[in-house]
Amino acid sequence: MGEKWDFYKDYADEWRWRRKDADGKLIAASPRGFLEKRECLAHAIEYGYVP
Repeated sequence: MGEKWDFYKDYADEWRWRRKDADGKLIAASPRGFLEKRECLAHAIEYGYVP
């Protein structure tokens, strides 16, 4: 199994992403929160997320 991407709302009710390797180790995370999930997804795509 490969990398895993998580999309979630943070404590400020903003969307964020995080990318983990197959062992669950954090590889990268969004540097800021987004008001809309679509904005968060677009930003994750810039970092290698493939929908």
